[in-house]
Parts: sequence; structure tokens; C-alpha cells
Amino acid sequence: MKRIVIIGPGGAGKSTLALQLGAVLDLPVIHLDRELWQPGWVITPRDSQVRLQAEMVTGDRWIIDGNYGATLQIRLTAADTVLFLDLHPLRCLWRVFKRSIRYRGRTRPDMGPGCLERWPNREFLTWIATYRRRKRPAVRQMLGQLSSSTDVHELRSPRQVRHFLKEITLRHALGEAALAAALNERARFG
Repeated sequence: MKRIVIIGPGGAGKSTLALQLGAVLDLPVIHLDRELWQPGWVITPRDSQVRLQAEMVTGDRWIIDGNYGATLQIRLTAADTVLFLDLHPLRCLWRVFKRSIRYRGRTRPDMGPGCLERWPNREFLTWIATYRRRKRPAVRQMLGQLSSSTDVHELRSPRQVRHFLKEITLRHALGEAALAAALNERARFG
């Protein structure tokens, strides 16, 4: 796991997981929101987004979190691992409201400078609420077309995310052989 893409609806925990994995695996973390939003919530033009992301993925080691469906294929093609956080819309909406209260009037750590947190607008909330119905089928189709060498994980709950992170932490700390031996030992003795 050296080139990781983390995708999913707003409020799913992409940026948080990216930071946690970055610390465990000692990988640089790129938050697309920080890179693509200019002060005052002005989005970088699409052609510039394509150029910027094409440059980002040339590195050997990275974690990139964020959606941006129009440029997703650039990241997916370059990734060796994709984490699709497919959490329930109500959980995501709750997290977005909680985040809005926590950072109200300040810039979140994963956002571009000068993008002060504000109450989520109707368009963003609708995107989150309808993500599973409107966006997930296309995302799954793209994931299904990836090379067999790309490791794809669909995580559907905070528990699955925690379990995944714990497993990766163990693998990294112990090494693959030691982890397999530990898991076999645990299975043998219950």
C-alpha cells in the first residue's frame, strides 16, 4: 500500500482515515479539498484540476482523499489501493452537521486556506443524502473495471473502518509473516 485513494460521500471520514493511515504507513497525505478550493470557496477550474491531479499521482507514495468524480479515473488508475467508504447517509449527514458546528467560522485542517466552515447548503446535503442511489452505482462500476492488481476495500461502517485500520497497523508493525502467525495462533486458541 503505497498509492492509496480514499473516496466516499461527504462526512464519511475520508480525511480522518487518510491522516490515520498516513501516520501508520508514513505516507504523505493529499486532501483534494485543500488543493482544489481557493480562498472564499472558489473551485479550481476543471482543466487545472486535471493537470494538478495528473502531477500528484506521479509520485511513488501517497494517500489522496476526496471525490471529484470528473477526475476520479486519474487517481484510480494510478492507485494500488482504493478505500471506498460507503457509510449510511444519515451517519454522513450527522457528521457533516457536527463538523460544521465544530469548525464554524474557521478553516478545517483538510480545507484550502480562506475556506471558512459554514453551514452546509441544500445542494451538498442532497448530494450526501442521495449518494448511494445516484453516485454509488457509477463508482462501483469504475472500481469493477480496475486492474486486478488494484486492491479495493469497500468499508460500510465505522466498525469496518476501525477494523481495517487496526489490521493495517498490525501488518505494518509486525510484518506480514508475523501477522499471519499471530492470526493463526489466535484462531487456534480462540
